[in-house]
Amino acid sequence: MFRLGYFNDLNMAKNVAIRLNWKNISMRPVVDTQRSVTLVGGGDVAGEDLARVLPLAPVLVAADGGANQLRALGHLPDHVIGDLDSIDPGVRAELGARVVHVADQDSTDLDKALRLIRAPLVIGLGFDGGRLDHTLAAMSSVVRHGRSRVVLLGAEDLCFLAPPQITLDLQADARFSLFPMGRVTGRSEGLHWPIAGLEFAPDSIIGTSNRVTAGRVDLGMDAPAMLVLLARCWLDDVLGRLLAAPDWPETPRNAAEDA
Repeated sequence: MFRLGYFNDLNMAKNVAIRLNWKNISMRPVVDTQRSVTLVGGGDVAGEDLARVLPLAPVLVAADGGANQLRALGHLPDHVIGDLDSIDPGVRAELGARVVHVADQDSTDLDKALRLIRAPLVIGLGFDGGRLDHTLAAMSSVVRHGRSRVVLLGAEDLCFLAPPQITLDLQADARFSLFPMGRVTGRSEGLHWPIAGLEFAPDSIIGTSNRVTAGRVDLGMDAPAMLVLLARCWLDDVLGRLLAAPDWPETPRNAAEDA
């Protein structure tokens, strides 16, 4: 939780940070780039994973305690965004004005970071792991963000919000899981169990453990509410296909925040 006294103590220690009031935020993104972003959370991050994604997404951003993970791996982020209840005071002092404090406890650090990043694509590391509540919160943030070009890379799987339409070149018999985070319908070609005509919802019909029939999958959704979960080996193909696919339009709220 955010503690004003703690923040003031750090200021007295000459740590410079930008502070934003999330309730009244109306500003351009903190990160505005034509390059893709690697966004690191406070969960476990393997050095091999960071080395894999940085060439694909070279702008390095931490969500709060993700800065600790990066420092331990020998990296310093270009920016840190969050409520700063997890970042190590020494790391925060070292980063100075690269730290953006968003004073809000009603959203996750992933929410805050995604709303302050404008980039072609975001790859998230360190947002899954041992705590199921953290994983669920991250998946909720991806859906709440409402844009498809955010991919969470976990220890075994990757996860992204299904765009209105996407074609993926996978492999016959590959696992293809769909998990609805709201009421949503869709259509598919190339899945063993087609989804047309099904009304998905988290408390009724879900689509986990489907599988690919011949390699190519065409998928379409009527609303930004369906998560796609695939084995992480498909990361490169997914990134390319997401960049080529149409995305969901910005919500009025997001458009106002980016104004």
